[in-house]
Amino acid sequence: MKDLKIIVVSDTHMPRMAKALPPRLKTECQSADLIIHTGDFNTLDTVQELGRFAPVEGVYGNADDQELTKRFPEKEIIQAGGFRIGLVHGHGKGKTTEKRALDAFMKDDLDMIIYGHSHIPSFKTIDGVQVLNPGSPTDKRRQKQFSFVRLTVEKEINVEFIYYDSKI
Repeated sequence: MKDLKIIVVSDTHMPRMAKALPPRLKTECQSADLIIHTGDFNTLDTVQELGRFAPVEGVYGNADDQELTKRFPEKEIIQAGGFRIGLVHGHGKGKTTEKRALDAFMKDDLDMIIYGHSHIPSFKTIDGVQVLNPGSPTDKRRQKQFSFVRLTVEKEINVEFIYYDSKI
């Protein structure tokens, strides 16, 4: 079985934070089998642009318009290879974004949880579950660089952050 290449993004906030996908992201998407977006696309145009490269799975975020909240769920569990991955944006009140993401799936048996909202790249294992935030490819806020993640799925899930300095 061939490796599954998944590009993971969140918080693109397009067109406000970028008029187009960053070149570094487009390059990676060209060989993707799947693109995961954990919310705050902002408009359906972003989904369509990503969809030119590979199928897009995702959830909506707190800054997404009504077209997106109709198209995507608030949380979702997808199958990638033999792994179960939970997707959620992570917005809400109280607790940290990471804690809200964990709480969203506390009754589910998952291999990985992917969330966004904070724009802070993070990867750790909590109680045997990999917990991932790809950061943002277009709105780094107080981070040093823009970021997204390349997942390679075969016998395990390999996580590789891709960082870059310019979104144009």
